[in-house]
Amino acid sequence: MTLKTQLPPCSILLLAGGRGQRMGGQDKGLVEWRGDPLIAHLQRKTRSLTDDLIISCNRNRERYALFADQLVIDDESDFPGPLAGIRAGLKAARHPHLLVLPCDVPSIDAALLHDMRETANRHPDKPLMLRHGKHWEPLLCVIPAALLPAFEDAWNAGERSPGRVMRSLGANALQCPDNDPRLANLNTPDLLNSHNTVSD
Repeated sequence: MTLKTQLPPCSILLLAGGRGQRMGGQDKGLVEWRGDPLIAHLQRKTRSLTDDLIISCNRNRERYALFADQLVIDDESDFPGPLAGIRAGLKAARHPHLLVLPCDVPSIDAALLHDMRETANRHPDKPLMLRHGKHWEPLLCVIPAALLPAFEDAWNAGERSPGRVMRSLGANALQCPDNDPRLANLNTPDLLNSHNTVSD
């Protein structure tokens, strides 16, 4: 597809390193939805977009390795949160930008992924976050790898919110419609079941 070749290469990070509390402690990326683990759906959506597909995971590394070019783990134990995974992804990224997605948004589509990369490319020095209404989606973002020192400084100062770090760095917003179905966050068993029969 021509549009993809016009954009510079980026690394892609899939976040699957959480505790999975809303899933009863299950490893969320490996929970099945429509016959496949959630991580497999995200891998299919992103595989053609990068030669540097990174998964942040803190369990089941041998299973996640099947879906990634490289794996990263948090540098602190006890599941310190998504900012830890993002920092690890920024350190590992082989390209100037890192597109970040959580493992529980399997309805994201190619058009939105392209729009994220295109918008980030127009503002190459700033983070980009999705937003719908006034609500930011800090785990659906594109981050310049050159901002790693700023993320490290924020972490060392005690910050644990990716959104606050990116807003402090002048993040741009890519506005999505309210209740955009592509952003459906399937992070509980009930949500997984309720979306199970909806066609892509």
